[in-house]
Amino acid sequence: MSDILQSISTAAADLAESAGRSVVRVEGRHRLPASGVVYTADGIILTAHHVVERDEQLRVGLPTGGNVDAELVGRDPGSDLAVLRVATTGLTAATWIDADELRVGNLILALGRPGQSVQATLGIVSARGGAWRTGSGGDIDRYLQTDVVMYPGFSGGALVTADGRFGGINSSALVRGVSVTIPAATVVRVASTILAHGRMPRGYLGVGIQPVRLDASLQEQLGQQTGLMLMSVEAGAPAAQGGLLQGDVIVTLDGQRIRQMDDLQTLLVGSQVGRTVTVRYVRAGAVHETWVTVGQK
Repeated sequence: MSDILQSISTAAADLAESAGRSVVRVEGRHRLPASGVVYTADGIILTAHHVVERDEQLRVGLPTGGNVDAELVGRDPGSDLAVLRVATTGLTAATWIDADELRVGNLILALGRPGQSVQATLGIVSARGGAWRTGSGGDIDRYLQTDVVMYPGFSGGALVTADGRFGGINSSALVRGVSVTIPAATVVRVASTILAHGRMPRGYLGVGIQPVRLDASLQEQLGQQTGLMLMSVEAGAPAAQGGLLQGDVIVTLDGQRIRQMDDLQTLLVGSQVGRTVTVRYVRAGAVHETWVTVGQK
């Protein structure tokens, strides 16, 4: 038994050392530094958005021990990801693993570098689920929960599998009181978009909304019990240009039923920006239809 434990202990230490070459320190706030992951060998660093909310005086502590200034390329608060660039080459980029390859019960390491050296904590994948939307409107490709202890400064660090691949980036800000990992598919998708456009596009109508219950006749006519009432419509915004007014109740967008706020947020993804879509709405008890060109938030 002691030989088995020694073997596991040595393997975990070797894993922390090798994978730690792709984990950096991120200094972007006046509190404890956080962590980041090397995305490309020529100086692209990924970290959690909430640790670099202040853009100025960003610095990255390299695995080799040096400190370099960092530039913010862009951020996506919805998925709690930010992309930094440092004027350094020859870094060790992370190798990613798709979350579909991870199973509940798999042993993993969470790595961070809030100090000079890499730090690690051992845990397991405790839950897997499907795609989900964060409270800030971000699209996460898979729900991935672990039982690792998120020590101070571990946000923005890596979830590492037993074979040394990176399952994603850890965040303590997406779900209160739960250690969740932004999976590799989301990380790569968001990082690629930010690197191409400097931001993560999101659809925008320019309205304030609130779910309301439809009257019985409309429920029977439309086949749904609720819609979204426009509590406000910004002047000149896409909704206003489409003729929508305060008090209208949206019931479909682009042919999809709108019952709750999440339904609308789910449809207003970046790929919708610039598209002209149909909107069915209720005004004064009658159902109408208009066209709205989705803007960019």
